[in-house]
Amino acid sequence: MAQKPSIPKGTRDFSPIEMARRNYIFDTIREVFHLFGFRQIETPAMENLSTLMGKYGEEGDKLLFKILNSGDYLRGADPALLDARESTGKLTSQLCEKGLRYDLTVPFARYVVQHRNELQFPFKRFQIQPVWRADRPQKGRYREFYQCDADIIGSDSLINEIELLQLIDQVFTRLNINVTIKLNNRKVLAGIAELIGAPDKLVDITVAIDKIDKIGIDNVNAELREHGLSDEAINALQPILSISGSVAERLATMEGILASSEIGRKGIEELREVIGGTERLGLNAELDLDVSLARGLNYYTGTIIEVKACDVAIGSITGGGRYDNLTGVFGMPGVSGVGISFGADRIYDVLNALDLYPADALDTVKVMFTNFGESEARASMQMIKHLRTAGVSAEIFPENSKMKKQMAYANALAIPFVAIVGETELAENKVTLKNMTTGDQELLTLEELIKRLAD
Repeated sequence: MAQKPSIPKGTRDFSPIEMARRNYIFDTIREVFHLFGFRQIETPAMENLSTLMGKYGEEGDKLLFKILNSGDYLRGADPALLDARESTGKLTSQLCEKGLRYDLTVPFARYVVQHRNELQFPFKRFQIQPVWRADRPQKGRYREFYQCDADIIGSDSLINEIELLQLIDQVFTRLNINVTIKLNNRKVLAGIAELIGAPDKLVDITVAIDKIDKIGIDNVNAELREHGLSDEAINALQPILSISGSVAERLATMEGILASSEIGRKGIEELREVIGGTERLGLNAELDLDVSLARGLNYYTGTIIEVKACDVAIGSITGGGRYDNLTGVFGMPGVSGVGISFGADRIYDVLNALDLYPADALDTVKVMFTNFGESEARASMQMIKHLRTAGVSAEIFPENSKMKKQMAYANALAIPFVAIVGETELAENKVTLKNMTTGDQELLTLEELIKRLAD
């Protein structure tokens, strides 16, 4: 007996209805990207592991899907490592030269360095492609998922951050999703690390405190102890992570706390400029300051952005920030960039949970012609050709079947109109158009049919 087919955990099939909904998301985001002057690129699904490794921190490296070398992949492996069942990175590098991309930002940095002589800086690019992470699948977290990225590289101006916040707001306004946009600055986090006497533990601190919403402050403190932070340093961190008040009040509090830290003061200054510029332009979304926000990625150096849906319990649905020297690891130092990434799959789950899709989001055909025989089908196909030329989507039921079966097909696919060409219509060179919602019917000429459906 043949084994029942399945797909890997953390991946999904999408039906035509689901794809229509996903395309609604992609099309909305793509339209806004174009509106803000971003230009599209694509990069390969797989990259050299040398491109990917070391860019996402130790935890990120563990989540990279690695691809075994083609052919006899054991041929170049050290027998001693194999015999010892060695699982270190040294053996991995001998067995795997390539990996599936973890995100779109690092491949973008590689692209910029590789094509630097072809680009005009600042370069504004967008990219809508899948990424892969060897994560534990759970609600809202998948091993294969799409990201929709927009980045501006080659400019230090904080106008770029303000523009990206406006872009985020525009996308979620169009999708009708209520969101909170959370902001922080990596320099503020560096200032905090200085303040508590642990500047060398910045990465450990940011990775841990970024999990506060998921695991709670007590577990964060336990993780910090595991990474070697003293109780004194951990105690000094607590009031910083629990500041309250309005955004302006929290900024003022943090400014006072970080008065002795030059890098911390710089972070507050940048936050003031970004928040002030954004508030002057106005947002539909709520703007919030979250000093625990770190996003756990080592390449952020300035502004950090995260977006949460207000009406659905799910992880972040958009994130990003500034990275001052990501291209430096590829031999092009000193190029600053800032970018955001929309999590299309989580946005999809939010729209499903709230049933926010517009009625016309389903890309069904507009009219289906019935089929009552060879002569009727031939006349119908002539009309269909004229309709398609006029931009009206149309199809014909391919079989000469009973009317009930043909109508059931149209109903199942939510086709709004059925065009009937029978003996009477054929004799008059007309068509009966049935509205599948109201049940109304009208006898029309081809010209009238086109005008009726093209509106």
